[in-house]
Amino acid sequence: MKLWWVLFLAFCSPGFAQNLEQEVIQVFESAGPGVVNITSRSISYDFFLRPVPQEGSGSGFVYDAAGHIVTNFHVIEGARELHVTFFDETRVLASVVGIDPSNDLAVIKVDASPELLTVIPMGRSDGLRVGRFVVAIGNPFGLQQTLTTGVVSSLGRVIQSPDGRFIGEIIQTDAAINPGNSGGPLLDLEGRVVGVNSAILSPSRASAGIGFAIPARTLRRVVPDLIAKGRYAHPWLGVSLMDISGNLATRLNRNGVRTPGGGGVLVAEAPRRGPAGLAGIRGPNRLGQLGNLRIPLGADYILAINGEPVRTRTDLTVLLESRHRVGDVVKVSIWREGRVLDVSVELGERPQMSR
Repeated sequence: MKLWWVLFLAFCSPGFAQNLEQEVIQVFESAGPGVVNITSRSISYDFFLRPVPQEGSGSGFVYDAAGHIVTNFHVIEGARELHVTFFDETRVLASVVGIDPSNDLAVIKVDASPELLTVIPMGRSDGLRVGRFVVAIGNPFGLQQTLTTGVVSSLGRVIQSPDGRFIGEIIQTDAAINPGNSGGPLLDLEGRVVGVNSAILSPSRASAGIGFAIPARTLRRVVPDLIAKGRYAHPWLGVSLMDISGNLATRLNRNGVRTPGGGGVLVAEAPRRGPAGLAGIRGPNRLGQLGNLRIPLGADYILAINGEPVRTRTDLTVLLESRHRVGDVVKVSIWREGRVLDVSVELGERPQMSR
């Protein structure tokens, strides 16, 4: 008998369904009390510059017994006042402890009695596989303590963060995620957090079966710093980059401008006092003209970091964020005038953007 048929029969058997059902129930009973509803109040201004109160809501989960709660940055962004509602309808004020817009994560804190603080244990996202059962708990459309189930649909997705950068290693799931689920946990069948539900892909802004969660691997890296320091230091190579497509590279080569085969990532700027500049990586020394396009010339191209290929600016951002920290020394493979060189660069801290 073919393996797929054996698995199909097992899935359809009453015993399998009952076991799965019981596991989901246990996840809700153990983790559900640790999921909270977060209400944010902010002020916007109308056309006549009159203040207009606004209210939004999202989800979060209890991270530790000290009252720290993890959620999305976009859930609490711009809030002047935050309220947390627990599973028993107890409502308390919360304060912001730390934020990381680039990873769409935030930590807030409540002063609540211990019996309200049901800590949900952290799991690991590294071992996740496509097809793994997962459970989402949150407050979609303000409907508290809502559970949905599904599977891991894909791994390693990249989504845009609230500050316009990119988050890598994202978990995609078909568990229903709707507005209000943001910040709530994505759980495995042992009730451990494997991700934080963050975004959906849907023209209607309701679940279309494509939801995205920030992986536990990112939480383990970022959240302790948000609690200890209020911020997370992002690794920085110290360059501005320009994507050179294969077609553009072909046009440049035809016009006598040498590029790596198939295009790549050109160093548009490498300040001398930045990490890359100090290591000897070069930006352009002149500008050329190709039709209406001005092209930096004489610059290095970045090919790889520690042997991992870099084909676009997004590749570089995701690679640095997901694999490295400030102070790491990385081997940057560059293309320079037909030669491939390896340069060691100590990663600095990315300058903070003014908000």
